[in-house]
Amino acid sequence: MKTRVEKAPIIAALAAQWQAIDDLVSGLSDADWSADSGLPGWNVGDVVAHIVGTENMIDGRKPDATRDVAGLDHVKNPIGELNERWLDHYRARSRAEVMADYRAMTAKRIADLTAMGDDEWHADAVTPVGPETYGRFMRVRTYDSWVHELDLRDALGLDEPSDPVPAAFALDEMAAVMPFLVGKKASAPKGSRVTFDFTGLVPTQVHIAVDGRAAIVPALDGPADVTLRTTVADYTRLAGGRPRAAQATVHIDGDVALGSAIVDSLHYMI
Repeated sequence: MKTRVEKAPIIAALAAQWQAIDDLVSGLSDADWSADSGLPGWNVGDVVAHIVGTENMIDGRKPDATRDVAGLDHVKNPIGELNERWLDHYRARSRAEVMADYRAMTAKRIADLTAMGDDEWHADAVTPVGPETYGRFMRVRTYDSWVHELDLRDALGLDEPSDPVPAAFALDEMAAVMPFLVGKKASAPKGSRVTFDFTGLVPTQVHIAVDGRAAIVPALDGPADVTLRTTVADYTRLAGGRPRAAQATVHIDGDVALGSAIVDSLHYMI
């Protein structure tokens, strides 16, 4: 079953998230703009270029870049190749031009999304997570943009993101993968009950029941075999294999062996 996502809250979250990134990078020194982002081959400015490049791609535009990027070590698939071509497109431009495009394109995308009818919003779409609704695709964009704000802040030694609304949608997107991570990657045995207990910016719990196939459930039918307590930022670092993943904190209550297997299986982002 495809995911129906309410339109107005996602658009508001995207607008807030893109503005947060603008506010974050606009005051950076040129040295910080050129600093290593911690992502292979990308500096801080490249992360911003990646966000606007992706929105350009969704808007149907093509990058002005011709370098063969398929052989780069960190490029794993055709989407990765297109990402790199957009980076090359913006590397040939000044920081001011990148930010001008960022502001113009994100404003256009918000206007286009706001004008979109409900039927189009809920229509089938090709997305990074497979065939889904267009609304789900925009939740993925909220998630991706929030993750990259965290990347920027970690690279620059700044505090974590502070707006809980985009963070909550990012967590919704990551939660959709949790049954696979628990049931398939971590090989949790049939009958297992697992709770992810998120504290801090997005205080919530996600419950996984493994009954043949792992699935998210509203509540467990008994005590959890293991509870994993962490923050959305630390979970994201682990899921993304980010540079600060080694410093991420996850408290395991209950079955330590199962909990450790799950933590070791959280990395899934390419």
